Amino acid sequence: MTVAKQNTRDRRDQCVVFHVHGVTKIYQMGEVQVHALRGVDLDLYNGEFTVLLGVSGSGKSTLLNILGGLDTPTGGHVFYGDRDLTRATESELTEYRRYHVGFVFQFYNLIPSLTAIENVAVVTEIAKSPMKPEDALQLVGLGERLGHFPAQLSGGEQQRVAIARAIAKNPDVLLCDEPTGALDSTTGIVVLEALQKVNQELGTTTAVITHNAGIAQMADRVIYLADGRITDVKTNETRIAPRELTW
Repeated sequence: MTVAKQNTRDRRDQCVVFHVHGVTKIYQMGEVQVHALRGVDLDLYNGEFTVLLGVSGSGKSTLLNILGGLDTPTGGHVFYGDRDLTRATESELTEYRRYHVGFVFQFYNLIPSLTAIENVAVVTEIAKSPMKPEDALQLVGLGERLGHFPAQLSGGEQQRVAIARAIAKNPDVLLCDEPTGALDSTTGIVVLEALQKVNQELGTTTAVITHNAGIAQMADRVIYLADGRITDVKTNETRIAPRELTW
């Protein structure tokens, strides 16, 4: 079995990137209230690779959207460093998303009429200190596919373009919502290898939400969610390389 690296980080010496305290989220669906989050407390650390694991409806996507400034909680606080995102204005959240967070979703959302490098350049043109688009694509193993359009790429390659687009603006945080959900296991492993490489080589704080328990073995920590609550937190003594994961 191949071990990616030992998890020897002392969290007392790590910088807290996100501090989540007492976060609730209630959606009003007609006359029915849906409690998506029920008092979540969580810290995420600089450079950490975290998997948020739970079945559909457990609250993991809602939590990720709140961390990314795409949604706001009903109650509680979310701090990004010393910034309270729950008190931020919409323009402040827009600035936060633009300069600090990279997003990877289950569906790639690439622009069909643009090549791989052009899809990445769309983001770098508005970033403060971006990577070169070709460097971002090289990092995820697509250095030979720069001029290909999405229709000329496989699903896994398109997802890796999406990862390159997310990291090209040099975000502090990479938030991934079911990045392998639309892929078969072989292709999914290639995508997970790209995410692992970004985390290790760039030191990007990375959070991946999934319902696939096998992916948890490659994380520093695993956050288990059910019914809008964190039910358990486990630290992996070792991180397993994606190619050794059991799906």
